Amino acid sequence: MIVEDQSDVIAYLKDPATYGISDPVVVMETHISYIFLAGDRAYKMKRAVKLPYVDFSTPGLRLSACRKEVELNATTAPGLYLGVKRIVRGRDGTVRLDGEGMLLDAVVEMERFDQEQLFDRMALADGLTPALMTEVARMIVRFHRAAPTVGTEGGAANMAGVLEINEAGFATSRVFTDEETTAIGQQFRRKLSHLADRMDKRAEAGKIRRCHGDLHLRNICLLDGEPRLFDCIEFNDQIATVDTLYDLAFLLMDLWHRGFSQLANLVMNRYLDESDDEDGFVLLPYYMAVRAAVRAHVTATQVEEESPNAARLADEARSYFDLAQSLLRDEPPRLVAIGGLSGSGKTTVAEALATKLGPPPGARIVESDRIRKAMHGVAAETRLPAAAYRGEISERVYREMAWRASLILSEGGTVVADAVFDRSDHRDLIEKAAKDPHVPFCGIWLEADPAILWQRVDGRKDGPSDATVDILARQLDRKIGDVGWQKIDAALPPEEVVDAILHVLSTSPKG
Repeated sequence: MIVEDQSDVIAYLKDPATYGISDPVVVMETHISYIFLAGDRAYKMKRAVKLPYVDFSTPGLRLSACRKEVELNATTAPGLYLGVKRIVRGRDGTVRLDGEGMLLDAVVEMERFDQEQLFDRMALADGLTPALMTEVARMIVRFHRAAPTVGTEGGAANMAGVLEINEAGFATSRVFTDEETTAIGQQFRRKLSHLADRMDKRAEAGKIRRCHGDLHLRNICLLDGEPRLFDCIEFNDQIATVDTLYDLAFLLMDLWHRGFSQLANLVMNRYLDESDDEDGFVLLPYYMAVRAAVRAHVTATQVEEESPNAARLADEARSYFDLAQSLLRDEPPRLVAIGGLSGSGKTTVAEALATKLGPPPGARIVESDRIRKAMHGVAAETRLPAAAYRGEISERVYREMAWRASLILSEGGTVVADAVFDRSDHRDLIEKAAKDPHVPFCGIWLEADPAILWQRVDGRKDGPSDATVDILARQLDRKIGDVGWQKIDAALPPEEVVDAILHVLSTSPKG
């Protein structure tokens, strides 16, 4: 609830003369903030509210929150946050920025950026490229590594607290029926009891950290051509002190909800490639479900408050609710291996297929090229010398791939393995990764006319593969024989190859 009149300060900040400019000041509002866009600066002021999760009820509390916001965002948004300005009333009764006088309020001063550079806007314009989202995933990994660990407790207990807040929020909404909210609440509780040990082990391993807390597309922007994570939760440490994968799950859920399933899968895979969180992969669908449920109840609450937009908000709340339900469904693990010579399109197909397997955010892709680069301590895009492809090193790569696949499968996750697999011992390794007889394995061999393979390899520019036409020539000279896997025509468009694989999986006794 609003506890203090800020109208004088708002009028002052809306006046172009305050900043010495002639253009109008653009004012934006959220439920806890005002943002004033003036010239090349943005000024963010806290609303004078007191809610169960945030207290901005006094000027002093708002000033402290502004200072904390600048401090917390400095790491992930360098150059964006410029400082804090006090708003005071002078002895003459006028309102002014800084200077002597009685404290009325405070604002965070920020570099103003083009609103079209917000990632939610860029998503609408198809501006979120795989390369850009790869950089975002790596940035989040670096941020989470540096984030302070907060104790070794609170895994499942923290999540139970979030469920209680969700249930209370749903109880006051007219968007969902009592039967619906009771049913989904029971689903969340049942699944939490099943996953509690995994969550608690992650807490014991130091994975509960002071994170961003509000990591969705609208809180990521491009500044000077570089992605920036901004507007983290500054007003409530408890909300932001979570499992690092729960922090990531907000972005994955947001991407999936907006229809960018392949980007969600890419961000998840690039994050896990560079972090030591493989053991937490199976928690991601649940964490995404909780994030979707939070958005559902928050949006449903807005239906009661904003009657002009009630119908749109109700539809939006319903879509989040439906996504949460779908994320709670159990899906059995499976292993699909994609093999073929260089240029057969393995990685393109694996990335498209991964979104079709398992619950969102899709299957974990274990890729030989990326594993090899990681073993040598270089980025996936860095080219390796020929010595990095010696037989003994390749043996290590394939064993590591099989080990990772086995770990994920044993936890109940689905895996797509992407490698050449032209040797029978390498194929045996990946097939044996599905140790449990109830975990189905399906091997797919992509084949195409050599001329097509030549053309594709010769035209490559980016990506983790170091394959050249010389390497392809050696592969073609090798006597591979019958691989014993299902053959698919790799000359087809990638979407048709994926459809063919899905048909194999739906009809094969082993698939």
